[in-house]
Amino acid sequence: MGKLVRQFWPGEVGGLGVSRKDRAGGAYDAYVPDAVAGREFTLEGSVAADVADATTAITRLDLAAASLTNTEALARALLRAESVASSHIEGLRVSPQRLLRAEVARAEGIPVNDDTATEVLANVDAMAYAVHEVSGPITLEQILELHRRLLSPTKKAIYGGVVRAEQNWIGGSDFNPINAAFVPPPAAVVPALLDDLVAFCNEDMLPAVAQAAIAHAQFETIHPFVDGNGRTGRALISLVLRRRDLAKRTTPPVSLALATRAKGYVAGLHATRYVGAATSVSAIAGLNQWIGFFAAACTRAVADAESFERRVLELQIQWESRLSHLRSDSSAFALLRRLPEMPVFTIGGAAKRLSRTFAAVNGAVAILVSAGILTPVKAGQRNRVFEARELIDAFTALERQLASPDGNTRTSAPARPVPDRAKRLRDAETRGR
Repeated sequence: MGKLVRQFWPGEVGGLGVSRKDRAGGAYDAYVPDAVAGREFTLEGSVAADVADATTAITRLDLAAASLTNTEALARALLRAESVASSHIEGLRVSPQRLLRAEVARAEGIPVNDDTATEVLANVDAMAYAVHEVSGPITLEQILELHRRLLSPTKKAIYGGVVRAEQNWIGGSDFNPINAAFVPPPAAVVPALLDDLVAFCNEDMLPAVAQAAIAHAQFETIHPFVDGNGRTGRALISLVLRRRDLAKRTTPPVSLALATRAKGYVAGLHATRYVGAATSVSAIAGLNQWIGFFAAACTRAVADAESFERRVLELQIQWESRLSHLRSDSSAFALLRRLPEMPVFTIGGAAKRLSRTFAAVNGAVAILVSAGILTPVKAGQRNRVFEARELIDAFTALERQLASPDGNTRTSAPARPVPDRAKRLRDAETRGR
């Protein structure tokens, strides 16, 4: 049974700069959820249909990704998009261009003096670990490693991969949980709840989308870490979908859709936190509310990801038509085909990716710059940086599209802060009127 456990927060004596209210002790209720492993879940008819739609959509995206010249390109782009959105939910905002430039700087060993970009890159790394390095049954050690990678470059690195030994809470005062919006389980019961969650993640009784939804909600309810719970919990979605062979090649940017409907997201998670029996009408209704919301978010995320994929394919075709006079085995064509994977790069970095000489790639870059495909953004010698700005624009458009409740920012304003539309696109539209 889900239950509230009465706890007591000891007051503090002294504390310069802290009000008496914040120093005060008092009673509060921590929520302890039901176990989920081995449990039977009832999906309402409409929710089961939503789950089936989401399953079909994710399968379609995964299969269609193979049509790209470089499947890894779409996978990496969607992984970045998912990480940007997951970080955004936690208040970490960074534009695609800023993130890509920081990614290149880090790869070149250049100091990245952008704390926000560094944290989002850590989210990308954690997601990449979840998607590309984890296989087979999900383990607690994998979740801890994912969390460690998430926090490793931050000021809270000492908490990375460490299950909390103290009470945490959401909302209210920074000093005590007495008036918090939600108080997760006491630290003493967290290890057992995590073991139960891991066991659930390795079951096959539910459709994968429903399983991922429940696993994410349970993880957020347990809130097992001092920091980084939201991003880790959303990465767990990918772990579950991948273990169930539903998302083998790509990562549906579910967090982009969840961030657009932030109030519904929070309300859906809260609906799963019933008090009483799991078989009660309210408990079943709450879980179905959340699973239906989550499934719809997956379907929406896939639809917008597919539009991004189509735009990438269109760009590749346009670019190749501009370079039709070149041999298909030339360095310029080889670089062109890899641009979706690395829309911002240095010549040295591209030479490594392509396994070609610095001189050959330097010549290829010159050709692509003259064709208007690449734009230099930094002067220098071996560390010159180049951008495929049309690709960055497509990435930005994906984030903007997913931020619009109706999928079109011209008719439905973004529900959250998003990067500005590229000025060159606005200018082109103005000229075309």
